[in-house]
Amino acid sequence: MIVGGGVIGLSIAWRTAQQGMRVVVADPAPGQGATHAAAGMLTPIAEAAYAERDVFALGQESLRRYPAFAAELEKSAGLPTGFRQTGTLQVAYDSDDLAVLDELRTLQDSFGVQTHQLTARQCRDAEPMLDPSIRGGLLAADDGSVDPRLLAAALLRAATAAGARHVPMKVSEILTEPGTGAGPGTSAGISVSVEPETGPVPESAPAGTAAARARPGQGRASGVRLSDGSELTAPAVVLAAGWESAGFAGLPPGCAPPVRPVKGQILRLRSTATTAAGGLPPGLLRRTVRGIVRGSSVYLVPRESGELVVGATQEEFGADTTVTAGGVWELLRDARALVPGITELALADTVAGLRPGTPDNAPLLGPGALPGLVLATGHFRAGVLLTPVTADTISRYLLTGEADPLWAAFGADRFRADGGRSRQPAVAARGAAT
Repeated sequence: MIVGGGVIGLSIAWRTAQQGMRVVVADPAPGQGATHAAAGMLTPIAEAAYAERDVFALGQESLRRYPAFAAELEKSAGLPTGFRQTGTLQVAYDSDDLAVLDELRTLQDSFGVQTHQLTARQCRDAEPMLDPSIRGGLLAADDGSVDPRLLAAALLRAATAAGARHVPMKVSEILTEPGTGAGPGTSAGISVSVEPETGPVPESAPAGTAAARARPGQGRASGVRLSDGSELTAPAVVLAAGWESAGFAGLPPGCAPPVRPVKGQILRLRSTATTAAGGLPPGLLRRTVRGIVRGSSVYLVPRESGELVVGATQEEFGADTTVTAGGVWELLRDARALVPGITELALADTVAGLRPGTPDNAPLLGPGALPGLVLATGHFRAGVLLTPVTADTISRYLLTGEADPLWAAFGADRFRADGGRSRQPAVAARGAAT
């Protein structure tokens, strides 16, 4: 049972269904949460300044998997994902910004990553439409991007084609089996002996639901209650509902993942003129550009469709998805400072989304404190980037019950008062909305 139909939940559903397991995804509007508002940057190198070393390593591994992941998905779904691996150019607007960029390069060097330092002239050679004021930059040639809206559509089709079922309803409660056996605080996960069920849904099951065999157990997650009151039972419940993962009724104290909503506003610009091959006007942008403009961060992500995504706001305002005039103005101001030509584009879309942040802004992956509950949430800015590695490792765990070594730094126990690691949040005034 997968709770949440963003790119994380849908990708887990696809991979798990491919393995022959019976999968149900509950979400009233798949891909319409944080995924809908994401820019889709695949930039672990450029993002290294805002992430810890372990998050960077996980992102690098996920980026390594992306070409094969996207190719397989496009073939399975018959739909595009918008995957491009054209690199990221980080640029500095003035001399103070260049000093900040130099510090970023020092940090990236400490992570052992490959970047190329460019002069101002080399930056404009790489991207001719950059403003002449640009002072210098760094090129991360292996970075890429994907269109999250296309990615979600492809994942939904591929998952259902592989046998996963989509229930278009909200989950109102996580069901648990009471008892005195393994309880909260243990690291137990699903039963290794769980087998796929291929039989039909019992006729007595409520319409629009599916049932899976629940193994007898004590003190474990056993399924979900939907918004219409119907119930679905399953031996494993995957929480992949983003920032909402913390708010479900039914979870015992200490078992809800500590995630919070972090608002991000982005814009989509579109050309009104004749476009070149690849969608954008001739010479506008070839690759993702991330800039520092008078101390503020901004990014511009070109799409083959002709769109240019602009973003970078990061706001701790709770569950607020209001698009503000100030947010739009700041993004356009900084984007225009880097690429003056954007003023000729149409403002096609403005949207605010809510990223799932944890106390240390690193994801929660693997077994939760409640047996039978599996966490795949808290990806913050890196949800789209971490989609392949999350899907591969969570689906393998659901099949085998074996935790992946890549999860060592991302377990739920790191926040427990009785022995979890204490870590400080990553700080960034304006980070990337991925």
